[in-house]
Amino acid sequence: MSRVTLDLQQIMALPPVVDVPTAAALLGIGRTAAYELIRTDNWPTPVVRLGKLIRVPTAPLLDLVGVHR
Repeated sequence: MSRVTLDLQQIMALPPVVDVPTAAALLGIGRTAAYELIRTDNWPTPVVRLGKLIRVPTAPLLDLVGVHR
């Protein structure tokens, strides 16, 4: 199974919130690991839950990986 990677141009074009697979790609981890971290409250940034929908704010993710727009 391969992980999705994002280049700098894609990172800079991210919307204000992203889905979990995109957040996982930004952190360089797999989708399953990301969902497990969220499920166990170990995800390193805020998470927005709207019913079953999970979104991750982009700004804290970018701060975590040291990318500034």
